[in-house]
Parts: sequence; C-alpha cells; structure tokens
Amino acid sequence: MGEIFLLIYFAVGYWAVGQTIYANRIIFGTFKDIFLEKFMLAFLLGWILIPIAIIKKILQK
Repeated sequence: MGEIFLLIYFAVGYWAVGQTIYANRIIFGTFKDIFLEKFMLAFLLGWILIPIAIIKKILQK
C-alpha cells in the first residue's frame, strides 16, 4: 500500500512542479537533467506544490 501511495505522490508531484514552478517556461537541457530536477522538486516540495497546482487549476476555469 505504501509503494502505491509513493508512486501516486511522485506522479502528482511531478505534474504539480510543471504546473507551478515550470509554468510558461522554456527548459533547456538533457532529458535526464530536466527529469531529475523535476523529480527532486516533486519529492521535496510536492506537499506544498500539489495543493497550489490544484487551486490554480480550479481558479483557471
């Protein structure tokens, strides 16, 4: 059960990083560098970025 929660947390956190920190930006670098940076930000800041991204999506409608 814990592994499934972590997988969902990382996926939603990765999405939230793209919706908040990297919104409207052009990113240069290798796929590996970009993926690892977004993955680490999702791991470290996901708990705060997920609610912000959800609120941002709701307010955009």
